[in-house]
Amino acid sequence: MTKNNSIFYTAYVALIVSLGGFLMGFDASVISGVIKFIEPEFNLSKIELGWAVASLSLTATFSMMIAGPLSDKYGRRTILKIAAVLFSISAVASAFAPSFLVLVIARMLGGLGVGAALIIAPMYIAEIGPAKYRGRMVSLNQLNIVLGITVAFFTNYMILNLSDSQAGWAQSLHFDLWNWRWMLGLETLPAVLYFGCLFLVPESPRWLLMKNRDDEALSIMAKTKSVEEAQKDIALIKASMSSSTTDSKVPISHLFKPAMRLVMIIGVSVAILQQITGINAVFFYAPMIFEQSGLGTDASFMQAIYVGLINVCFTILAIMLIDKIGRKVLLVAGVAGSAVCMFSLSYGFNSATYTLTAESIQALPNTIDKSALVLLQDQTFNDDLSFKASIESLLGSEALVQHESTFVSSAIKMNQTLILVSLLGFVACFAVSLGPVMWVLFSELFPNSIRGVAISFVGLINSGVSFTVQLVFPWQLANIGTTITFALYGVFAMIGLAVILRYLPETKGKSLEELEAILIKK
Repeated sequence: MTKNNSIFYTAYVALIVSLGGFLMGFDASVISGVIKFIEPEFNLSKIELGWAVASLSLTATFSMMIAGPLSDKYGRRTILKIAAVLFSISAVASAFAPSFLVLVIARMLGGLGVGAALIIAPMYIAEIGPAKYRGRMVSLNQLNIVLGITVAFFTNYMILNLSDSQAGWAQSLHFDLWNWRWMLGLETLPAVLYFGCLFLVPESPRWLLMKNRDDEALSIMAKTKSVEEAQKDIALIKASMSSSTTDSKVPISHLFKPAMRLVMIIGVSVAILQQITGINAVFFYAPMIFEQSGLGTDASFMQAIYVGLINVCFTILAIMLIDKIGRKVLLVAGVAGSAVCMFSLSYGFNSATYTLTAESIQALPNTIDKSALVLLQDQTFNDDLSFKASIESLLGSEALVQHESTFVSSAIKMNQTLILVSLLGFVACFAVSLGPVMWVLFSELFPNSIRGVAISFVGLINSGVSFTVQLVFPWQLANIGTTITFALYGVFAMIGLAVILRYLPETKGKSLEELEAILIKK
């Protein structure tokens, strides 16, 4: 096969497989537009609200742990097909959920698909792509994740606008009554498409070699490189597998042997760092964060789209750079920038003041007891917690939940531009570094024979931290406030930066077998 044809074939396969990333991004972030409506509808506490968001990550954590070993047994493509089916069922069940419990169960079902796609898609792409283009090809999965996130922000905003539309077709579809249900149900379309497209790609050649199906593996690898190169790679892969115990026979304790110490320090540290700096708090609660800066609901949903667009643009930039300037340079620059942006967010919210004037009280909706708020007229609060506590003491928690965005936008004085720039800057720094680079590193760090269980293990940690961040974020805003919450994320980024500088080597341009020789001290 010619060079151009081999590149086209590899990109074609990588694009199809990475559609699982699109579904993961859409499924995970579409909830950002849903939480505003389900909190009052189901009368949720802040932890319950966090659970509605984080429940997906809980089962994704479990799925990550078993997806690698299952893919080693049944094949990468088979597990991805199962993930596509789970995405479809989850979307339909979420849209028709009659209660909070059913919604959570449906979200958890989707989490099984998320975990499988998140682990297996980049693994598959790394195993089929040439070393020269592997970073870019694996990053296609992250690009599809951020595209899914962006499309979810956009469809949420579109449905929010349609809920106010006077068009006959929009009213007949009940966007006003079922807005959040439409947001969740739209995922059915790409999920069914993904399932069909998976029949157009081959099985992973490295998996075929693990099953001693060498001829099939050679025929696939010959489509991505010359026959001679494919035969040499097969010899290297077989030698690597024969020199170590196969994954199905290796207990998880093997990951903690002295020979694996360096690679596990790197893998676990990066897995924690990617989530503990708060990226999924931003993605899954973006409208809520913008509302805390005083923007109304429509403007908050609109600015969430900016988050998605910045994410896409800088992910594309990362794909262009990752095989040129390397993984470590991108990580150092991106994590340092993330710390600066989080401290800037903390400063911006710390500088805010909250004052309800006579004019702002009169401008509130008539459904609010304005006479009770006269007691707060012209009082200035220096933090969001004391302001909201005063509102709740006068009107009750139900009124605060239903109209929190309105109260904040009517009273706040702050530099909203600083908040927007800092938040978008943080997303840009993440998208050019930790977003795509982590999954490229995971696909490179671990030796062939235990790659499945190793990636599942670090993916488990990554998802566990993500679950915790998503679960507690609404509680954090309600109990420790925006200033401390974002400052904590900045501190975590600084700690992670120190670990990267100390332990991470450069991996670009090296074959998986070369990296194994460098990182694993036998």
